[in-house]
Amino acid sequence: MPIMEKTAFLDDLQQRLASLVEGTPAADLQRNLKALLTQQFAQLELATREEFDAQARVLARTREKLQELERRLTELETPRR
Repeated sequence: MPIMEKTAFLDDLQQRLASLVEGTPAADLQRNLKALLTQQFAQLELATREEFDAQARVLARTREKLQELERRLTELETPRR
């Protein structure tokens, strides 16, 4: 199942579950649990997928530059005849 379909499915499931518990003590529990989890995740300093992908692109460019510099250094260090 493609990621977009999974996301849509999970969003739909969440909406259905939320409508089931609306107006019940479970709704209060859900809000409290969500607040607790949000607080705990914030303390973990997790990166978003977008931040992770951006850093992965920066790392890939840095690796390419390093490889190019290593190649150039090898050329400069190689004795010429």
